[in-house]
Amino acid sequence: MVPGREIGLHIDQTLTQDATGTLVMLELEAMGLERVRTELSAQYVDHNLIQADFKNPDDHLFLKSACDRFGIFFSRPGNGVSHPLHMERFGIPGKSLLGSDSHTCAAGSLGMLAIGAGGMDVAMAMAGEPFYVKMPRVFGVHLHGELPDWVSAKDVILEMLRRHGVSGGRGAIIEYFGPGLAHLSAMDRHVIANMGAELGATTTVFPSDDAVRAHLAEQRREADFLALSADPDADYDQADDIDLGTLEPLIAMPSSPGNVVPVREVAGQHIYQAYVGSSANPGFRDFAIAAAMVDGHRIAPNVSFDVTPTSRQILENLIAGGQLGALVRAGARVHQAGCGGCIGMGQAPATGQLSLRTVPRNFPGRSGTRDDQVCLVSPETATASALTGKITDPRTLGRPYPQVADPAHPILNREMMLAPVTGGPRAELVFGPNIVALPDLDPLPEHLEVPVLLKVGDDVSTDEIMPAGERVLPLRSNIPAIARHTFEMIDESYPERALKVRGRGGHAVVGGDNYGQGSSREHAALAPRYLGLRAVIAKSFARIHAQNLANFGILPLSFVDPADADDIEAGDDLVVVKPRESIARGADLAIRSKTRSRTMFVRPELSQRQIEIVLAGGVINWIRARL
Repeated sequence: MVPGREIGLHIDQTLTQDATGTLVMLELEAMGLERVRTELSAQYVDHNLIQADFKNPDDHLFLKSACDRFGIFFSRPGNGVSHPLHMERFGIPGKSLLGSDSHTCAAGSLGMLAIGAGGMDVAMAMAGEPFYVKMPRVFGVHLHGELPDWVSAKDVILEMLRRHGVSGGRGAIIEYFGPGLAHLSAMDRHVIANMGAELGATTTVFPSDDAVRAHLAEQRREADFLALSADPDADYDQADDIDLGTLEPLIAMPSSPGNVVPVREVAGQHIYQAYVGSSANPGFRDFAIAAAMVDGHRIAPNVSFDVTPTSRQILENLIAGGQLGALVRAGARVHQAGCGGCIGMGQAPATGQLSLRTVPRNFPGRSGTRDDQVCLVSPETATASALTGKITDPRTLGRPYPQVADPAHPILNREMMLAPVTGGPRAELVFGPNIVALPDLDPLPEHLEVPVLLKVGDDVSTDEIMPAGERVLPLRSNIPAIARHTFEMIDESYPERALKVRGRGGHAVVGGDNYGQGSSREHAALAPRYLGLRAVIAKSFARIHAQNLANFGILPLSFVDPADADDIEAGDDLVVVKPRESIARGADLAIRSKTRSRTMFVRPELSQRQIEIVLAGGVINWIRARL
């Protein structure tokens, strides 16, 4: 296992959610799979819960029928967010988990090897194939000390983002260890592991220790516990050290998770919204601390205080413990259990107004408001700011820090997780009118001459390539329709221009560093491919998006000399010299700019297996040829 070289991993469990799972199920159908070949696969309906028309409910029925067909657990709409639910119901230390959601890494909080990937990779794992990934280096983070009052787990991961930025974990597994772990619960660790995705990490892992045992016992699954930890003499490719006792409340200002500063430095700015919920702060304590802070008080009159429970189980326990009543009396707006505003499904903020959220991402427009001003904070900071109507360091409230704990005997809600159907006739898939078969993709041609339709800068996210939100996500099972929204955050004319040149050989896009950061949504690769995208030329790529590009036959090409990026502009005509021959040899490709009369070299970001996939025009063509 050499860092940077591709390895294949056996996958025990898979996780899919409804924003990505519809394509996964269509891919399984295209493969002709009878039943999944994992130990356990689970499909969650947590993203697309708004039923404004037929599209989302039709897809919910389709997903349930696919679970019956292929032997998959089905989490019903309203049951809650996939990551904390999977941790509660199915998480087992030492098991591998692959999910079609970039925050699948949250399960590393239990000592799982949990990795987010594109839907096609997850579909292959469900079919019993290995998951291929470049062997990461291991980034060890030593934690010691204890968090001060008014500072919580969200501030730990924000501190990592403050130090290392949104690409600081790229190509690495982040492993946390040290005596500071004794003061972090399993759900605290979930907060930190979840947002390892924002560092660009392959995944995050914590040891499986007494905190994990306590969590599993709380869920009445202590028999699944297995103690796991690093050897005492373990060393790391990269190292960092955090004294938890020195941390303070932090905030990621608009519009990047890496734009982190102390709350005290920006305190006093008026806010429109404070939002508590999401997979980044999913635990009972994250809502209970907010309830304790507002108990006996009122939310500022200018603030929308939105509370989105992350599971029906947590909602039941908040009701039983009186916390939900305290939130409602204080003026909170309570929403159904799910992803909600985190993915732009409702509760969009007002134009140009600050919104403080406990969500993992604040990419431009992700909230549903084009010029949103979303900040990432802890529940303590969000609630303190809701009470005052302005960004507030919770330490300045002048009151004791509330002491909250999980219920000693929590209510467990397992009824909305439906087990796979066994026996009986083979289930038929239920197709609504918005569900369209996957498009056919042609192999890489011998000659590639393409215009550059778009040039973008560094850290372009998949939210900017393919927007989320209630307008676009309901089209996730209809590639021709969703493709019309590609790059609309950057250039609304892109889809129309792409369609005009699609029949003449397609086009290319040029990017900067960390192209495709963020979500695992493969729509950000498949929709541009449908529009004729043949190559993305960038300084560097985010891991999941680079794999998604290859999976759909798009060349992910990095500049051999990054300075060459300055010599390509939108509108240039490029000739890729002998692409099939060069790719097959694993050689660098020569690209000749007809517009600027110069040649530059690019390097395919491909393993030998991916070379075969790209030459075939994508994974489905490749797997069909193998069969």
